[in-house]
Amino acid sequence: MKLLPRVVEKPWGRTDLPLDFGRWSGSRIGEVWFEHPEAQDLPLLVKYIFTSEKLSVQVHPNDAQARERGLARGKNECWYILNSEPGATLGLGLKSEVSADELRAAALSGSIENLMGWRPVSPGELYYVPAGTIHAIGAGITLLEVQQNSDVTYRLYDYGRPRELHLDNGIAVSELAEFDGSNVRAAGGPLDAVLVDSPFFQLIRATAADHIPQSLSARQRWVMPLAGKVTSNGAEATKGECLLAEPGAAVSFANSSIALIAA
Repeated sequence: MKLLPRVVEKPWGRTDLPLDFGRWSGSRIGEVWFEHPEAQDLPLLVKYIFTSEKLSVQVHPNDAQARERGLARGKNECWYILNSEPGATLGLGLKSEVSADELRAAALSGSIENLMGWRPVSPGELYYVPAGTIHAIGAGITLLEVQQNSDVTYRLYDYGRPRELHLDNGIAVSELAEFDGSNVRAAGGPLDAVLVDSPFFQLIRATAADHIPQSLSARQRWVMPLAGKVTSNGAEATKGECLLAEPGAAVSFANSSIALIAA
């Protein structure tokens, strides 16, 4: 079935979305979520993110930390970069190890930005963001995010915007060691590829049905076309849309199509 888009306004969003997402005159759209009209607790959530300003510096708990706080699950996520303006960057992890007290002081002063590893981004790159990784998406980026279906976010710093911070919880779940960068995949390489293989979800890029690993066929799959058209059980999707293929359902590709598939 085709999942339903939910448009979410954000202070850091954009008024000039690509035409694949329709026209939203005057609205600052930051995210487009894809949701099932009936099933509300699917294990994964897919969304597009559009930034005109930096997002907050934030962190998410892992499953155990989330359950300790009365939540269903934590939040591991990944970002597939679709477009970026010249000079666009994102912050991923810390440049060196810090103590909890040093992190708190930096969050309060705003110098936490200087502790983070900021990276220039290019279309086609993939960033896996484990729970506990301090991170921030910069301005001028369009990306597709696949995540555990959890809305828990602990903000550590928000550039003076009048939104709540969550320093106690955020510092408690933060990874304070240096980020090793092993979860970053460069652009290029084969179009048919496994991009993420984690205990929480897999993400592949494929150009044809027979390039999808057989191990995924028995699972629910979120199918996001990057080009062309993809069909499953009579429902079709093009760029900017998302299909949910149920276990065992076939997925077919029109000629010259490319899709990301999460499961």
